[in-house]
Amino acid sequence: MPLAILHRDGAVSVVTLNRPERLNAIGLPLLTDLHAALQAAQQDVDTRAIVLTGAGRAFCVGADLKDGAGEGTAADLGARMADAFQRITRAIVGGPKLVVGAVHGYAVGGGLEWLLNCDLVVAADDLVAFFPEMQLGHFVTGGVTHLLPQALGHQRTMELLVLGERLSAERLHALGLVNRVLPRDEMLDTAMALARSVAERSPLATGLLKQALIGGSAALAAALQAEQAAATRCFDDPDTAQRIAALSKPGAAS
Repeated sequence: MPLAILHRDGAVSVVTLNRPERLNAIGLPLLTDLHAALQAAQQDVDTRAIVLTGAGRAFCVGADLKDGAGEGTAADLGARMADAFQRITRAIVGGPKLVVGAVHGYAVGGGLEWLLNCDLVVAADDLVAFFPEMQLGHFVTGGVTHLLPQALGHQRTMELLVLGERLSAERLHALGLVNRVLPRDEMLDTAMALARSVAERSPLATGLLKQALIGGSAALAAALQAEQAAATRCFDDPDTAQRIAALSKPGAAS
């Protein structure tokens, strides 16, 4: 069974993270399947809008710290993971179709990055989101170093990234990072309704608008490049390995 499922409902393609037993934790296989599904949706001539969501109890709890992702040095792993993460960002942000996030449960680390990559976001009222990267010795990779300052300013961005405080759906809405907050059982239907509204707009005009606002941004491209270099360095830092190992000890705080 693929770790990301694609199906089309009229003019809307739905991409669903499909590792519910691990709360859609991210490893290289999931990244590979998700990229393939997003690319297929972006390239489908009958698709006018995309909904991105997650199966099970959470949208995505971030990187799977138990997944070694193959052999090689820590720097090699960091480079592979950063590249795979950023292929997802480019498929969401750089594709011509608008992407509506339908996000519930948890959006952590890479999951929160993908929320921020979406063009519109419907959040369930049970959503909790945060960035654990600085605590773990990791680095954000989803263009966040460009996107968040644009939305929030420098100090608020530093607060979210460095402190990693947990944000409720209502807090995300107050910050302007999600468009709607609804009960869990209304989230997907509302996201689909928004996507169908998007699908009724001119595909040329909406695609050009997306490109003008973000898809063609030189600053975003530069941020992605800087993030990949930083993520590779962080993976290779002995302090990062110690922080990850400490989380694996019995009784360690999550």
